[in-house]
Amino acid sequence: MGEQPIFSTRAHVFQIDPNTKKNWVPTSKHAVTVSYFYDSTRNVYRIISLDGSKAIINSTITPNMTFTKTSQKFGQWADSRANTVYGLGFSSESHLSKFAEKFAEFKEAARLAKEKSQEKMELTSTPSQRKQALATSKESATGDLQSPLTPKSINGTDDERVTADASQNSEPRAEPNAVPFPHSSTTISKHWEAELAALKGNNAKLTAALLESTANVKQWKQQLAAYQEEAERLHKRVTELECVSGQTTGIKTQKTELNQTIEELEAALKAKEEELEQLKAEVENAHQLQSQKDAVTQKLQETETRNLELEAQLAELEQRLESNQVEQESFRKSLRSLLELLDGKIFELTELRDSLAKLIEGGGS
Repeated sequence: MGEQPIFSTRAHVFQIDPNTKKNWVPTSKHAVTVSYFYDSTRNVYRIISLDGSKAIINSTITPNMTFTKTSQKFGQWADSRANTVYGLGFSSESHLSKFAEKFAEFKEAARLAKEKSQEKMELTSTPSQRKQALATSKESATGDLQSPLTPKSINGTDDERVTADASQNSEPRAEPNAVPFPHSSTTISKHWEAELAALKGNNAKLTAALLESTANVKQWKQQLAAYQEEAERLHKRVTELECVSGQTTGIKTQKTELNQTIEELEAALKAKEEELEQLKAEVENAHQLQSQKDAVTQKLQETETRNLELEAQLAELEQRLESNQVEQESFRKSLRSLLELLDGKIFELTELRDSLAKLIEGGGS
């Protein structure tokens, strides 16, 4: 209830592939809201992003984190507690720069909060506890630097981990120190009573932090299972898209072949049209023979009607050719038959012309 959003932006969210540690796996289908939250009860800053009802980012900012710009619109940071690396793709360079500035600002605030927490702990602890807490904090910091992606860390602030180590190491020593001095002065007695009360309070805080950490671990396990399911679904989708891409390439190849075939057929049709024009010219010359005018005219009309029918058949064959490549061979056969028919008509016209010429010559003689 104490967490409030202090800065929000929109970006595409990615996580590093847990298997290869190289490839990015998208965790959101589209740009989602990514917000900085401040928890006043624990004095920590977190980056949170939701895709619907699912949390795809839940990262607590620590002083050891670094946000890196890898391109003009992409940045990333490693979260050792979540054992992953987050990546954000922004719509512009200005959005990326603003997010990076806020990251550095809240990282510094987290560092100051950690130092204040350590100072308070030192003021309320014995000298031996201070030494142990300092050694524990150094070991914790060294562990974070050496292995930024180890799954050993749990959710919670660094201050809580240092306080937990210090109190766990110091609390067993407080009780035996109180035994040898049962008859000490009132001041010493009050001091140890206050120390015991402080230790009890720290113990209660540590218990609450441990319960919260356990709940966070369970939540992360559930989110990890959801991420794995999403990754499997995305892999399947990629495979399907690759198959569709292969089919599209085959269709484009067939389309190219059909276009080439259509161009060839158009060239052949043009040649046939030229032949038809020549036939018409010969028919016009034949009109000069008055005695055979009616017969030749009738045959010419029949030829033109036949030509129209042939053109219609050619158009129909072209349409069939676009939809089905198998019909190309039948279309070619039809063209051959048409050529034979035209040759026959040409031969008939030639014979007719020769017979007319003979008649004219016979009449003149």
